[in-house]
Amino acid sequence: MNNRTGGLIATIVAVVFCGCPGLFLCIWGALASVGSAAGVPLTTELNGVSSQAPVPVWLGPGSICLSLLLLAIPVVVGFFTLRSKPAPVAAAPSAPPPPSAPLPPTS
Repeated sequence: MNNRTGGLIATIVAVVFCGCPGLFLCIWGALASVGSAAGVPLTTELNGVSSQAPVPVWLGPGSICLSLLLLAIPVVVGFFTLRSKPAPVAAAPSAPPPPSAPLPPTS
């Protein structure tokens, strides 16, 4: 497996484990922001007992910030693993002959 294939696999794994949850968390954070701004209550039910509480204001922006971090991970992984490497530097030319050396023939 060459480096290009390994980089592609690393990018796909990062997208599946960080990009997709980050995208879903971003959508959920946007919905939570709208819900907290509109005053929509969060309804929970446990053992048949239902309770309502307002959606916390920090939940939406906090989720969006976390999702942006998760979405940045596949971008960074893809950039560093799939970028083209710089060409190796050519060897320095050999040193010129000393002035006391005889000149080579020209023709």
